[in-house]
Amino acid sequence: MSSARSDLTAREVLAHYPAAAGCSRLTALGNRGGFSGARLWRVTAAAGDVCLRTWPPDGPSPGVLRSIHALMRAAREGGLPFVPAALPTRAGDTLVEYGSRLWEVTSWMPGRADFHEHPTLARLENVCTALARLHLAWSGRTSPAAPCPGVQRRLARARQWMDLLQSGWRPNVVADAADPVLPWADRAWHLLRFHINNVPRRLAPWTTRPLPIQPCLCDIWHDHCLFDGDTLTGLVDYGGVKVDHVSVDLARLLGSLVPDDPDQWAVGLAAYRRLRPLSVDEEALTAALDETGTLLGMGNWLRWLYREGRIFEDRAAVAERLARLVQRIEARG
Repeated sequence: MSSARSDLTAREVLAHYPAAAGCSRLTALGNRGGFSGARLWRVTAAAGDVCLRTWPPDGPSPGVLRSIHALMRAAREGGLPFVPAALPTRAGDTLVEYGSRLWEVTSWMPGRADFHEHPTLARLENVCTALARLHLAWSGRTSPAAPCPGVQRRLARARQWMDLLQSGWRPNVVADAADPVLPWADRAWHLLRFHINNVPRRLAPWTTRPLPIQPCLCDIWHDHCLFDGDTLTGLVDYGGVKVDHVSVDLARLLGSLVPDDPDQWAVGLAAYRRLRPLSVDEEALTAALDETGTLLGMGNWLRWLYREGRIFEDRAAVAERLARLVQRIEARG
């Protein structure tokens, strides 16, 4: 879809939302540095700025998205201003189905995703405290204790990779000196082959152990954490929400912000624990999820690029993400 056509469709969707009345400016943000296939716009309206998002065709279903919006509303009602509000349509829904896609409008969250540029301990403590507050706000929706779904997902993905390796598959990497992804993809492939068998062994203690599970973000990382100074102003993007164990979110967050710094991990965990206690086993699970998630996250990029043939707008950004994962695994030896 052309940029002009996309903006026209966005304006047609905005007509369904009272919060977008008097729209004077529509600023296309693309995918705002993300890789999900979503598209974002900043909407300047009479009552203030809001954010318009269209989800990709393989994104959440209408029922799942409404459930996510209900969780966001519960968090807002629980006094968490850093959670965006999913705004209602004129019909009283919180989403619009238009052009074979789902659309939503949320409150505009100020701030910048710039933790790596300004990595203060206060910021780290504030975002980990915010995550604990969010988990507590959703803790009333716990499910019966069960093995950690995040562990099960990693084991399934590891089995898929081991089967692929046994079949003789390898990435069809086309030599292109101008492609910034190429050197990192080559290093990633060698690392994956060497380390993939470690995943089941690393996760073995938690494969059958029942744990408390509840709604979790499951995709909280650096670019979804907005700051103004040391103040956390927004935790954004709830499309990955699933029922899981809180260690999944802690591993994703700390692994993204302070990857291999044990002292800063300790600071972040301590800030989280001040509101929501963590057992020794839960902290050990967080470390195991980070370690295995780094390896399988690297594998995800190889799968998306060379097995599924996905196209990403910004190859330099892909190379940067893949490089971070490769460097972490190489540093571990």
